[in-house]
Amino acid sequence: MTDLPKHVEIHEEGPREGFQIEPGPISTADKIRLIEALADTGLHHIQACSFVNPRIVPGWADAEAVIAGFKAKPGVHYTALWFNANGLNRALAFRDKLTITGSIALTASEAFTQKNLHRSHAENVEAMRKQTALHLENGVPVTRVGVMAAFGCNYQGDISPAQVVRTLEDGFAIAAETGARIEVISLADTMGWATPARIERVLSEVRSRWPDKQLSLHLHDTRGLAVANAHAGLRMGVTRYDSTVGGLGGCPFAGQKGAAGNICTEELVLLCEEMGISTGVDLDKLIEVGRMAEEIVGHVLPSELIHAGSLDAFRRLAA
Repeated sequence: MTDLPKHVEIHEEGPREGFQIEPGPISTADKIRLIEALADTGLHHIQACSFVNPRIVPGWADAEAVIAGFKAKPGVHYTALWFNANGLNRALAFRDKLTITGSIALTASEAFTQKNLHRSHAENVEAMRKQTALHLENGVPVTRVGVMAAFGCNYQGDISPAQVVRTLEDGFAIAAETGARIEVISLADTMGWATPARIERVLSEVRSRWPDKQLSLHLHDTRGLAVANAHAGLRMGVTRYDSTVGGLGGCPFAGQKGAAGNICTEELVLLCEEMGISTGVDLDKLIEVGRMAEEIVGHVLPSELIHAGSLDAFRRLAA
């Protein structure tokens, strides 16, 4: 265990992650309403949309209309997701509104790479090499190496820390070849295999290999351990987390229909607050946004906190 961080950086992915997986149509106005409400909670990083093929992800067919339509709040970084040159060009059209950076995204599981992307690991490395070069040619910095299925895979089983390190080495080799300057290593529990012990083992191996890089965790709550895993990450000094308000979203390629999505933002904030770690987020406001998200999608979301309320709300009643 290292010293607990004094502050954590939360990257809210609810709009992008949630609306890409919801089966029912979500109006452009409701997407904008949620993005603007999230910005009023104190969150400084919001992934607003996906620039992807609308035939594959119809939930984001209106990406341009959403980005053009929301009112940006000063001090908030709005980001987007894309997977190819067409998506990048669509994002670049909103360079005045979006914070555009690239990442080298690899997977520690060969089986999941085949299932998700229909390519081998070697083919994916080559695709990332070309994509990284494309980003840099367009003046887009590539600052992150991400590894999906970093803690286990529904198709391949356990993933060893050594395999995660080997996958990261491939990413750093791409960065060295292209001249990208990597600042962040992101480890994703894509299919919910992480446990606190796995978090500790993988983070220890990665940190010993790249001690100067910031670590980020992308945790799914598939098996109900996301908060416990975040607690393990905090105890190891991790200061950056992806999350989704209300627990919006999930992984459509993980082979588990109806599986819970990312760690709920409000539950992560509560955990940090109770550990004395600052997030800069107004939890009661965030809970209200979670309830808004539930109303927009029209079904119950995984978050327990949007139904139970914050501890501080009850402390104030008891005072």
